[in-house]
Amino acid sequence: QVQLIESGGGLVQAGGSLRLSCAASGRTFSSYSMGWFRQAPGKEREFVAAISRTGGSTYYADSVKGRFTISRDNAKNMVTLQMNSLKPEDTAVYYCAADSRSRSSSWSLVYDYWGQGTQVTVSS
Repeated sequence: QVQLIESGGGLVQAGGSLRLSCAASGRTFSSYSMGWFRQAPGKEREFVAAISRTGGSTYYADSVKGRFTISRDNAKNMVTLQMNSLKPEDTAVYYCAADSRSRSSSWSLVYDYWGQGTQVTVSS
């Protein structure tokens, strides 16, 4: 089992940057693929980015490609999401998730473990 704790959210102006972090407990972090999802008020949760167990493969939603970067440090049990050129439509609660079968999927249902979320608000 793994516990996930997100941090780094906040309020930023459009065009600004934020760096989200997700700290994972447990000794098997490197066996999980990791994902970031977000949910805006009144909308369904949507895929943002995913990264393979080793960090060698990354995947992005079209809406964030070229602006966001996902990375991981298995020695520190940490996954991060660097968000640049933020837009008001990026406003949402951002969630970190872990997949024990390491599928690096954009489908939220395959993820076994979820953090509590961190709020990102981008003002225009």
